[in-house]
Amino acid sequence: MPKIAEIEPTPNPNAMKFILKEPLTWGITRSYDSALQAKDDKLAAALFDIEHVTNVFYVDHWITVTQNGRADWSELKRELAVPIREAPAADEQSEQLMNDAALNFDPSKMSREDLARLDKINDILDEEIRPFLQNDGGDLYVVGLEGNKLSVHYQGACGSCPSSLSGTLTGIENLVRQIEPDIEVVAV
Repeated sequence: MPKIAEIEPTPNPNAMKFILKEPLTWGITRSYDSALQAKDDKLAAALFDIEHVTNVFYVDHWITVTQNGRADWSELKRELAVPIREAPAADEQSEQLMNDAALNFDPSKMSREDLARLDKINDILDEEIRPFLQNDGGDLYVVGLEGNKLSVHYQGACGSCPSSLSGTLTGIENLVRQIEPDIEVVAV
């Protein structure tokens, strides 16, 4: 059962980042935009049962919860702390999470060239973008590469943050264009 070490605001005023003493996962991200999406995840489902919660994102030692802007954070943080503290730690659930994540990626649908391109793109995102997004309570997941179109999905606090859909997206596109000059990056 993870203990909360710290609670931090994020650049998104509607999202709060809970930093935990024990990890929830070992490198597997979980992101949900609705209670229906979270129905098979006990922690996320319990958080969506709390009024005003609109997004749950977690990985390793932190969880970001986004609300609809109509709740008082001081009260909502107390409510959110209960299911977070009751959640199983990473050791208890990591094997199942890794199996689930493996099912979402099918490399047989991509050419070798596209896989190599995607590896280079992910490397630069891992080095230059994801650490900053994760520090702010979010992340970025690549959902597709078709021709010169890279589709990305923001997770956690970044999912509803106004700057992620404008400035951050432009910055990502400019960075990726260093290795793929004709690429277009779109958020989905």
